[in-house]
Amino acid sequence: MKLTVEEALKMIETYRGKNKSDRWIDHCICVGDTAGKIAKALVEKRYNVDVDKTIILGYLHDIGKYTGESNGHGLRGYNYLKDKGYDEEYCNICITHSYLNNDIICTAGGVPNPQDKRFIAEFVKTHKYTIEEKLINLCDLMCPEGRKVFTIDKRLIDLIIRKGAYSNTQYHIKETYKLKEYFDNLLGYNLYGLFPEIKENL
Repeated sequence: MKLTVEEALKMIETYRGKNKSDRWIDHCICVGDTAGKIAKALVEKRYNVDVDKTIILGYLHDIGKYTGESNGHGLRGYNYLKDKGYDEEYCNICITHSYLNNDIICTAGGVPNPQDKRFIAEFVKTHKYTIEEKLINLCDLMCPEGRKVFTIDKRLIDLIIRKGAYSNTQYHIKETYKLKEYFDNLLGYNLYGLFPEIKENL
């Protein structure tokens, strides 16, 4: 079953006010809108990117936090959308958004044990990330839990301050910079130029 941008937004807004914090909802909206802006710029460069799908994935990537709990939200969101009958292209983002380089170890906030998360580890390892999913990977690392857009430098520091530094932190940072460089190269310019407001958030 397919989704529209409006339906995806309505889905997450359904949970506004139902948990201790709505910051995850504002974060999802920021990720979707930010990724959508980059997607439109890529389309202008004649790349095959689905702008609406990009926005939808951004809005839904953290839907697993609808319970108010962050722990386990990836698989919870995947199952939530799957149980509702939505297409895999929407379900997948709930898992893939946290992991770069097809590697469960390439994530923020700690070092996952692949043995404890066998389904996720295998899924991430074998899944072919779409350009839309890669945009969500990047924009998840540009948007804090609110509606501001950060440089990845500031966002990564924010994550380290809140979640700590671990043995995989350097690896995750390097892959984040590679991901931004990938999109900069596609665009032919620094994608921060699409977000003049980013200067206010330095």
